[in-house]
Amino acid sequence: MPSSTACRASALGAGFWAGLGLLLAVVPASAKDLGQVGRVYPIAEPDALQEIEERAAAIRWEEVLPETKRRALVVDYRPRDLAPLPRAVEERTRLVDMTYTLEVDLPDGKGGVLYPKGFAFNPLEYVFYPNVLVVLDGEDPEQVAWFRESSLARDPRVRVLLCGGSWSEVGAALGRPVFYLTSPLRQRLRLEAVPSVVWQAGTAMEVNEIDVAKTQATVDESRP
Repeated sequence: MPSSTACRASALGAGFWAGLGLLLAVVPASAKDLGQVGRVYPIAEPDALQEIEERAAAIRWEEVLPETKRRALVVDYRPRDLAPLPRAVEERTRLVDMTYTLEVDLPDGKGGVLYPKGFAFNPLEYVFYPNVLVVLDGEDPEQVAWFRESSLARDPRVRVLLCGGSWSEVGAALGRPVFYLTSPLRQRLRLEAVPSVVWQAGTAMEVNEIDVAKTQATVDESRP
């Protein structure tokens, strides 16, 4: 991003937060009770939220959707855009450029355009992602065992993403929350095989593919 554009973005952000802080500081101090002007009538319409709650309470959910089915919907949940990946057959490391190109104009809120369609920028030039992503196939016992026995399993920065398998079963086996890998994220990180360990390296994301049959690899402790 050109320096002038970076300054513009920085100034815009600083102005927003400064303006918000000023608003929060001034409004309570200047608020006044103007009293009552004219006649006041009670609200005749029922409270919408209360009406929804009452109708929901009147439904016999055990007949509409038995508890066993409700539990199954949660336990067996899979996102529609789940992104399956093949098992890695070799150790590979590569850097992924996270530069993003705007697909639409970004308005400035004043009727103009702050950044036009086609403008490209790398968010990692301005923010740091502190977590480590571990992507694995929950249906592969060796991948699950590899993660459980590695130092990654004891690293609080690690977030586990599944490209396959049951989130409830894998989560219980690992004793931690797990999430699903969806197609947009797979494409954004250009993932090709699992397990993959991903973290920020400078202004790029580093992707490390692990061959669980040959290694007990852990995250490089020298990374920032």
